[in-house]
Amino acid sequence: MHFLCGDIGGTKTRLAILKLDNQTVNPVAENSYSSTDFSSLTEIISEFTSQLEQPIQAAAFGVAGPILRGRCKTTNLPWIIDTNTIEQELRTPSVHLINDLEATAWGIEMLTEDEIHTLQTGSENPVGNRAVIAAGTGLGQAGILWDGTDYNPFATEGGHCDFAPGNAIEAELLASLQQNETQVCWEDLLSGPGLCAIYSFLLQRNNSPVPDWFQQQMLGGDPAAEISNRASENDDQLCITAMEIFARLYGAEAGNLGLKMMARGGVYLGGGIAPKILDWLQTPVFLQAFRNKGKMQQLMESMPIRVILNDRAALYGPAIYLREKLLRD
Repeated sequence: MHFLCGDIGGTKTRLAILKLDNQTVNPVAENSYSSTDFSSLTEIISEFTSQLEQPIQAAAFGVAGPILRGRCKTTNLPWIIDTNTIEQELRTPSVHLINDLEATAWGIEMLTEDEIHTLQTGSENPVGNRAVIAAGTGLGQAGILWDGTDYNPFATEGGHCDFAPGNAIEAELLASLQQNETQVCWEDLLSGPGLCAIYSFLLQRNNSPVPDWFQQQMLGGDPAAEISNRASENDDQLCITAMEIFARLYGAEAGNLGLKMMARGGVYLGGGIAPKILDWLQTPVFLQAFRNKGKMQQLMESMPIRVILNDRAALYGPAIYLREKLLRD
């Protein structure tokens, strides 16, 4: 079977024709596009499929945003994605939208051992629900229900829950953001833009001028990556502090999600940021924040924590979803 699958993000959209053979996902064709260069997903699909000869049996796309009756207004793009429109473009009656983190959750099945980095081993042979959290352009979260036989991923919008500070400096950070926002959610801090917001807050708190490099990166670069790089090189103390705050917040919210999902089967960190900041996630600040849940600390220590290193999990996940849906139908 040949499936058209997509990972639709606020920064980048990736499409692929995937062939499934038993438990193996084989890419036949793949391309990546800058999401903001296009006015719709349909426009990207048209460009991608114009050179293809393979017949498409079905299509599925992981999309950042809540999905209702095959329709999604994307969270970080000015798009409305509708399965009916895509079905007309592809001339196939089998098009599905799933949440992007649900797509990542489905994709966990095809990961090999060298595509996962373990931050906490947890209990031996863990079985139970799983959770997935992914910081990138935004903050996605999903659950994976263990029904005693199979894993069943499902979507959430937990990244938009209210942010709660865990110490005095985070309380100052919250107060600063509340000057301009009616609601401050976890995504406002645990994301690429969120890291920039943390760094900007620290500049203001220290009465420091905005560095030229930061201004230049904000105009047309990747300021979050530059903050991380400078912190890793011990080149800027405020960058180091920003990364420490970011790592603590990531640990705290990953732990919150693990508790809500009772994720004895593991908490998985996906998205584009986690693999790039492994050094920070392996510091005590991350693990302490994850485990620091009062009476639940022993439970938190039993949960495996794993970082997804293969950035195609969210792209291949929709193919696994389609296979399971066809089998069940």
